[in-house]
Amino acid sequence: MFVMNAWYVVAWGDEIKDRPLGRTICNEAVVLFRDRTSGKVAALQDRCVHRGYPLRFGVVSDKGLQCGYHGLQFDCSGACVVIPGQERIPGKAAVRSFPVVERDRLVWIWMGDAAKADASRIVDCWWLNDDKGWPSRREVYNVRADYRLLVDNLMDLTHLGYVHRSTIGGNPKAHTEAEMKVTPKDTGLHFIRWLMNIEPPPSFRKAVPFQGRVDRWMDFEYFAPGAIVQWSGALDVGRDARNNRDQPGGFSARLFHGLTPETETTSHYFWSTANGYRQDEPQASDDLFNEIAQAFKEDKGVVEEQQAMLTKYGQSGLVDIVSDSARIHMRRIVDRMQAQEAGAS
Repeated sequence: MFVMNAWYVVAWGDEIKDRPLGRTICNEAVVLFRDRTSGKVAALQDRCVHRGYPLRFGVVSDKGLQCGYHGLQFDCSGACVVIPGQERIPGKAAVRSFPVVERDRLVWIWMGDAAKADASRIVDCWWLNDDKGWPSRREVYNVRADYRLLVDNLMDLTHLGYVHRSTIGGNPKAHTEAEMKVTPKDTGLHFIRWLMNIEPPPSFRKAVPFQGRVDRWMDFEYFAPGAIVQWSGALDVGRDARNNRDQPGGFSARLFHGLTPETETTSHYFWSTANGYRQDEPQASDDLFNEIAQAFKEDKGVVEEQQAMLTKYGQSGLVDIVSDSARIHMRRIVDRMQAQEAGAS
């Protein structure tokens, strides 16, 4: 069901402070904590080897993570280092640990074969470190739907004009007639959509004083199985947006989407907005985040209702349409990754 040999977002870095954080990833109960000495994040199976009590109910100690039931302590590797009232520690007294990397304010976890965990495959989200040029805001939602439905939603943006008409959407006709180029890759895909000479959507008009109609772009790169980076924006018609999107005076935003499976029918949605206009105005960054949050809550409602119907009726009778091209390629990549893992095992 899940691609295990892959990096998934498990948390935002600032979620992991002085207490353990429990989270389920790919049906596996995981506990995260920050080492007091090094400050590094560690991830262990959320189950004490003594009596099976969840470690998330314990406390962070100077030596690692202390179980809240009988006080056993485990270091970042999962090895038991303290058993109260007992000097000898059995060699099998260890909890499974998972590779984790904290980068660009995100914490990534590898759920599969630890020997295959290559950190160079982690998505580069450099703008999340640029508070001056791209001030950002971030959030995480728990969604009652298969994570792939969230990815589907981002791969077919023709829904914007219907689901998000009052915010980032705008005219549905403009979206269905958008020019779109999809470039498949071995580990994902890239697509860009152009909506030329259109009325700016409500969220854009609130952010930037456009002169009139605009040329709008939506640039998405998908990294299988569950990460998407997005650069969206618009410039006044006549400013040659196709050849130079990186101009002052328009609307520009970078977004990150981390879609992580929790179970077969639930997921974690880590997302952020980064403001590429009026960067010295904190209110502008707050307003952008709030506008996008409204839209994403609408998406959450849609995919949760979709999941309910799929759970009840399955996939039988569903048809694909022209706008599904990126979504279909995304599904094929994930299916191939799953098949490769199944073949290897």
